[in-house]
Amino acid sequence: MSASDPKMPRRRDTAALAIAAGLAIVAGVMLWDSARLADLGGYSGVGPASVPRVVAFGLLGLAFWTVIAAVKGDFPDRPAQNIPPVLWIVAGLAAQLLLLHAAGFSIATGVLFAFTARAFGKRNLAMTIPVGIVFSFAVWVVFAQLLMLHLPAGPLEHLFFPGG
Repeated sequence: MSASDPKMPRRRDTAALAIAAGLAIVAGVMLWDSARLADLGGYSGVGPASVPRVVAFGLLGLAFWTVIAAVKGDFPDRPAQNIPPVLWIVAGLAAQLLLLHAAGFSIATGVLFAFTARAFGKRNLAMTIPVGIVFSFAVWVVFAQLLMLHLPAGPLEHLFFPGG
């Protein structure tokens, strides 16, 4: 009899229980934090704490539902994890974090783009890094120059916008 045999009783899903605990913790923090907000609901009764409370109760409901499904063993078997793509994305995020203030938004986010593309199977970093930098520069122009939001500028951004 294998573990996937429908006649064999399913065991509780420990990973799902951990996810349920995480959902409950996040909901608890949201409820605690929203309790500290001033109740400015006025005549409508809806204030700054209303939406966080609704979301927190929704998360508690999901946590409860997840616990029930985990104990009953209702979750399907998960496939084995493919670790290298995850490591490429984490490396891209770390590189962006390290490069953001030194190299600017476009270059740092271009590296993240290329590493993420590598995680999804695009192996040629010599092509994806420049493509990512071009896309990221376009995003920087829209946000920093048109919408006037602050994104870190580096040498590339200063080359095209010396005053920005």
